[in-house]
Amino acid sequence: DNREALIAFRDSNYLVTALLFMAAYVAIVAFSLPGATIATLTGGFLFGTVLGTGFNVTAATIGATLIFLAARMGLGQVLKARLEASEGLVSRIGKGLDENQWSMLFFIRLVPAVPFFVANLIPALLAVPLYRFVVSTFFGIMPGAVVYTSVGAGLGAVFARGETPDLGIIFEPHILFPILGLCALSLLPAALKWATGRKDVLK
Repeated sequence: DNREALIAFRDSNYLVTALLFMAAYVAIVAFSLPGATIATLTGGFLFGTVLGTGFNVTAATIGATLIFLAARMGLGQVLKARLEASEGLVSRIGKGLDENQWSMLFFIRLVPAVPFFVANLIPALLAVPLYRFVVSTFFGIMPGAVVYTSVGAGLGAVFARGETPDLGIIFEPHILFPILGLCALSLLPAALKWATGRKDVLK
């Protein structure tokens, strides 16, 4: 209903719009508030696929880094104790990070099944260096961000036809399979390390 007014405000105040949008996105991620997907779509709608992806990824990385630092400085010991006592996905991610940091960091960013806030907290509790966390977050979330931002970039045409955006597009084979391929590639060093270790044991 307000897309024309939003676009007009953006055109008249581009820098202010970009800064306000990124600040809101950072807050959503930093406080683990609902609405990150809507924010990503909005970035595409307001700024297009290329700039929108840049703003989305940058803001999400800043927000994730704030959670990372807060967890490390404040709740680190309490959450680490709970992590060590936990079972299932969280525990397996923790053990994987202990052994293969780069591979696991990219893997938890690329796999849609890992909640974003979990991927922010666990590295903080396992002494992952800040630069590794930032680099893996920025590049690891990029494939999914490009997909959702491109959907947002086409929102104007979608709404003009009276339709709703298809957020399930990320599960389409031509999009999902390349992302899964990146996941497999991210785990390759860990797999090679495991295979080498197995050979040493067998000897």
